[in-house]
Amino acid sequence: MLESSKVPALSRAIEILNLIARIGPCSAAIIIEETGIPKSTAYLILAELKKARLLRIDSNDNYCLWTKLVELAGHALARMDLREIARPRLTELMDETGLLCHLGIIDDANAYYILKIESPSTISVRSHEGKSLSLYRSGIGKCLLAWQPPALRDEIIRHLHWEKTTLSTIANAQQLHDELALIRARGWSYDNGEDYPDVRCVAAPVFDARNALTAAISVVGTRLQINEENRDYLAGKAITCAKDISRLLGWKSPFDKIGRAHV
Repeated sequence: MLESSKVPALSRAIEILNLIARIGPCSAAIIIEETGIPKSTAYLILAELKKARLLRIDSNDNYCLWTKLVELAGHALARMDLREIARPRLTELMDETGLLCHLGIIDDANAYYILKIESPSTISVRSHEGKSLSLYRSGIGKCLLAWQPPALRDEIIRHLHWEKTTLSTIANAQQLHDELALIRARGWSYDNGEDYPDVRCVAAPVFDARNALTAAISVVGTRLQINEENRDYLAGKAITCAKDISRLLGWKSPFDKIGRAHV
């Protein structure tokens, strides 16, 4: 049995899932006997797990693991595969540019870094793998938001809480919509000191085999390292890297028309 928990119902649900994963399909009676969970509680938890598609009842009235677990595992594996696919490409991008590189994803209207590639010579910023980031104050965040389906993008923007942290921060929905349209037109995004005044960032989208946005990458530096003179060059480097990662994920083609539309 699991040790005492501050969330006993969750702990018991996990214990049931672990049991079935270990011994295979089994009856409610065996689950109750093996876990020691009170009968009434066990049936309530089993019903909730079944409703969530984490469990199903087979033809022998045994509980077995079901499709939602496969779906969740698939998402987790995809993220892990994405990190390992992107790592050597981002390392190469860091070596070419001398800049810090990130890989980020959007999940349920929240954006996160899932990979950070740095060296002793790159800028030190307060980022780490797993850190959430702003969808309107960061290069990766804006890039991820730009390629969301229109209805979902509008819904996310409606629920944003605006915080103007620098003079360059986007301050309202219309300004953000305009910025996202520009990002889609040229194929990359730019953080012009919108979260931290001395930090600049160029980001590009990564697509999968279905031509759906799956992530974004970025190069990050100081305002001296990324400026009007080299911004387009760095955007080209980021797009090339993003293309390479996308192709490894099974993506094919129209990225080229994005790369040509420099502003």
